[in-house]
Amino acid sequence: MKFPTLPLLTLGCLLFALAGQPALAARPLVYCADASPEGFDPSLWDSASTHNVTTQMFEGLLAFERGSSRLVPALAQRWQISPDARTIEFQLRPGVHFHTEPYFTPTRDFNADDVLFTFGRMIDKQHPFNQAFPATFVYPENLGLAQMIERIEKVDAMTVRFHLTRPNVSFQNYFAMGFAGIHSAEYGAQLLRQGRANQINNQPIGTGPYQFKSYAKDDVVRMLPHPGYWGGRQASPALIYSITTEPNVRMQKLLAGECQVTAPIRDVDIAAIQRRPDIRLLQTQALNVSYLSFNLRKAPTNNRLVREALDIAVDRNTIFKVLFPRGDATQAVSAFPPMVPGYNHTLKNEYNPSRAKALLAQAGYAQGLDIDLWALPVSRPTNPNGQLLAQLIQADWARIGVRAHIKTYEWGEYLKRANNGEHDVYMSGWSGDTADPDDFLSPNLSCAANRSGVKFCNREFDRLLDQARATPDVARRAALYEQAQLIFHRERPWIPIAHSTVYIPVRQDVHGFVMSPDGSVDFKNVVRQ
Repeated sequence: MKFPTLPLLTLGCLLFALAGQPALAARPLVYCADASPEGFDPSLWDSASTHNVTTQMFEGLLAFERGSSRLVPALAQRWQISPDARTIEFQLRPGVHFHTEPYFTPTRDFNADDVLFTFGRMIDKQHPFNQAFPATFVYPENLGLAQMIERIEKVDAMTVRFHLTRPNVSFQNYFAMGFAGIHSAEYGAQLLRQGRANQINNQPIGTGPYQFKSYAKDDVVRMLPHPGYWGGRQASPALIYSITTEPNVRMQKLLAGECQVTAPIRDVDIAAIQRRPDIRLLQTQALNVSYLSFNLRKAPTNNRLVREALDIAVDRNTIFKVLFPRGDATQAVSAFPPMVPGYNHTLKNEYNPSRAKALLAQAGYAQGLDIDLWALPVSRPTNPNGQLLAQLIQADWARIGVRAHIKTYEWGEYLKRANNGEHDVYMSGWSGDTADPDDFLSPNLSCAANRSGVKFCNREFDRLLDQARATPDVARRAALYEQAQLIFHRERPWIPIAHSTVYIPVRQDVHGFVMSPDGSVDFKNVVRQ
């Protein structure tokens, strides 16, 4: 995907440009990001690297309270759910202004039309904007959002009502997630008139505390405070994302003061940070999981026996000693962490190379097989070194006669090729916004998430997810998710690897930064002085 390169300001030029303004105690805030955003339309993407950028510029109807997964008002002041969990009504916040940019000047405040435009694009393929700019809405489509929503009703200019096709007690959480950032319908109409609909992904207009300034791919994203922000103008004169894919380089920049906050760091970097009095190390036991995902559309990984053999041939104990020497990560058994209600504690990992070889023989591969194993090209808390993990698994699989060929690609290319189903096995991961099993299972393992046949689709599993979403009784919901995990464990669409603690270093001159349970970043009201 190509982005227009807008004129860039060096940090010095940026400060010069602001010199005519009243003196500010705060200084520009620099975040060392681990990857480039895939684009700037939050509706289109589901990667953490992208949403870490777009959530500074876009807001949803609801938000998660900082540092927790509790829902709080955002662009909606109030909301109400019907007793049957099939209707949600939002009272919208008045006086919310969209960004003014060289490419767009709003003539009105945020209202119900913007909500209808934002969600209409996600659920209606015949929407005029989708006709002009056909796009894949990754997270909404993986959730099956179009099948969940019966209709969206504009009650009046500041009231919107969502009618669902069936009860869904998890549905309200979606309005606080990264993909649900509200777009300007007026801006959408302007792009249509100009024949430039695709620019919605390159030149963003939101309501958030920061607004877009410029982007240089694989280098830097620059944002400035939104002067008309309903929550008050940000004190920071600029928010800058320095895109630095190498963990070692991010560490060097942090220690040198070139960035004040970084993407989560690796276990091996923690000791160096702890020795620095000028840096605080924040941590949380995150709602996350890393895994190896099988291509279920082609041989040999479409064979359940092969998947089980490859799973039980992995020596997780050795892997954890090498990749997580501090012991802060836990071995993943299921698709979500044990702290999430509904976790099935009866499930166990197995390491049994002898049985793995027997399973391969039973599947028709007594002489072994060749397979491509894709190594994660970016560092993540649950997978700090994808290349090393691939080499360790390659050695484990070699013991049962499986010849793994390690491949990797640049991050954006990696995601695109994996979505196209070019892999046999690829490394991935997920961070949940809430401690709700649906947040892990529906976007990744439902039939709605399997449009191409590459991913998992099991009708019995889907039926259990549907029942759980429609069940307000907490104990009954948990039991349904426990049953679903038995199917997951039997079918082995993934090899679960790890749940990790997330560490984010913050320099002492930064005030107001709070870690999120999913390891994402939020720079609203964060100041560097």
